[in-house]
Amino acid sequence: MSDSLPPYAAVVEQIAALALSVDASELHGSLCALRCGHPRRANWLAEAMGDDTVPLPPASSALGQLDAATIEQLGETDFGLELLLPDDDAPVAERGEALVAWCRGFLGGVGLAGIEPKLGEEAREALGDVARIAESDVSYDDPEADEEALVELEEFVRVAALLIHGDCLAASGDRKRLH
Repeated sequence: MSDSLPPYAAVVEQIAALALSVDASELHGSLCALRCGHPRRANWLAEAMGDDTVPLPPASSALGQLDAATIEQLGETDFGLELLLPDDDAPVAERGEALVAWCRGFLGGVGLAGIEPKLGEEAREALGDVARIAESDVSYDDPEADEEALVELEEFVRVAALLIHGDCLAASGDRKRLH
């Protein structure tokens, strides 16, 4: 199994085909939090959408691949979690808005999964920082500086998600999988 995320466009296309009212990055953020809280959820998509009638996507679909890759990346010891965002050649404003959406989705997933009580102080602080990013209304005035800032924010969010995942594993007693 490859641990690479499916292409962003393929996830966007499947979301549209299923008529789901969610952004691809936001859905991935929610998926990451749900998998942090309970890696063996039966139908993560129905839970993320708050609709029990949403079927579990087939494993071969873009959303099925997104789930499998996310589970695999969270289980790795090399901190290889990727965030589903538009490609690097997309405008910085588009990628920045997608990062904000990813953070919103992650926060929603944290709530759905009931993760917060499992978190230590450092992870709670990181979650607070993710919340501040999710509430951001970002303007893009200097493309070069904005690009650098976006790369740093992406890395921070990625590490925050892994820290939160580690605290969830520790709280569940699954120490063999800690990063």
